[in-house]
Amino acid sequence: MDDYTPYDAGPIPGIWELPGPDGARSLEQLDLDIAETSAHIDAATYRLLADIAEFDRREGWATAGARSCAHWLSFRVGLSPGTARDHVRVARELEEHPLISEAFSRGQVSYSKVRALFRIATPETERELLATARSCTAAQLEKLARAYRGVVGNAEKEKAQRQHEERYLNLSYAEDGSVIVAGRLPPEVGALLEQALVAAETSLADPSDATATRTPERPTSTQRRADALGLIAGTALEHLGTKERGEPYQVVVHVDAEVLADPECEGRCCVENGPTLAAETARRIACDAHVVRIQEDERGNTLSVGRKSRQVSRALWRALKDRDRTCAFPGCECTRGLVVHHLRHWADGGETSLGNLILLCKRCHWLVHEGGFSVRGTPDDPVFCNRGGEPLPQHFEPPELPADPLAALKSEHAYYGLYIDGETSLIDWWGEPMDMDMAIQGLLTRNGVSVRDTGPPG
Repeated sequence: MDDYTPYDAGPIPGIWELPGPDGARSLEQLDLDIAETSAHIDAATYRLLADIAEFDRREGWATAGARSCAHWLSFRVGLSPGTARDHVRVARELEEHPLISEAFSRGQVSYSKVRALFRIATPETERELLATARSCTAAQLEKLARAYRGVVGNAEKEKAQRQHEERYLNLSYAEDGSVIVAGRLPPEVGALLEQALVAAETSLADPSDATATRTPERPTSTQRRADALGLIAGTALEHLGTKERGEPYQVVVHVDAEVLADPECEGRCCVENGPTLAAETARRIACDAHVVRIQEDERGNTLSVGRKSRQVSRALWRALKDRDRTCAFPGCECTRGLVVHHLRHWADGGETSLGNLILLCKRCHWLVHEGGFSVRGTPDDPVFCNRGGEPLPQHFEPPELPADPLAALKSEHAYYGLYIDGETSLIDWWGEPMDMDMAIQGLLTRNGVSVRDTGPPG
């Protein structure tokens, strides 16, 4: 029998330090260079997020008509919607966690770890979590964050059960005519409403977390839910059958013709049996709605009633969908919930025809009416302007980069006093599994949560 020498799959002694082919860097040097470059990128990512946080606070995205800072990032620098939302979320947390942010700014922890830490960090646990991050992988840290949030969630379930006996729902009018909704719902009803709101927000916000309508201030989660509730109400009315004489449930707005033609004119503009509306709101609603002309005498007595008109026909709607496909507002890619907008309003003599109509999502439609933005031109070349009357850019030119971006980045970091090398982001971990129970119990204790009240982890 021939002698057999098994293949030694282990590393050849010294190969780690030996130069590569044709004098290329050794594996050891490549390892250090990769680690150093990654740390430089992490430090630069901190500065990027700090700038995003300031831009978000100053609502710079609103001047471009973007629905949110994440939506602006997606349009401006080409991030995917999910990545853009993560960037904004982490950016908003930087000031709340100074210890983690400091380590991040020096390239000592990666963006992936910071993203996980910010999901569970508190002032009491920040230092301990940072030490944990320096001794485990990003995957382990993500697992810890998920497990910890699950344990805390178990403690909250007992509180939710007590809400059943306190359920109520009230509607009332504020002095300015706004409707105030207040209530408490049983858990199963609340879950049903939550899912409906999520579905409605998704329908209004394609492809990112957007609102159907927005004020100049940054839209909050409660504002987005208010828009979603409006969509739910409108959808419910469409499926609840007819009210009387074959008429469906509908919202009726009374507006004088003079007011519809000139929003600055004084006259009647109100919801039937309800509060007054802004004239521009009525013009937005009337862009594509049934309009019945009623002639009255000076005492308000009806003299004649015309037929319904002005709503876009099905054939014209199909033609608009085929031509525009998405919202025409710059940077908006919404394909759901689109509505018709007259470039020249029909109350001003504009035609309800393909050459005078464009499609907008409900949020952008609000912007060009009540929101202070405007649009002119033709459907093939619409020109949108911001609140200052300045045209919005249709696209952005990529920035000019130095010949060696990495060298420029290293030079800039040296200017800021950041001395980064291949050991900067080194973690103190030798492959051992994390003791998840001990880690979670330590975090709960530092946050003042009794472990006995939470149930078993996971």
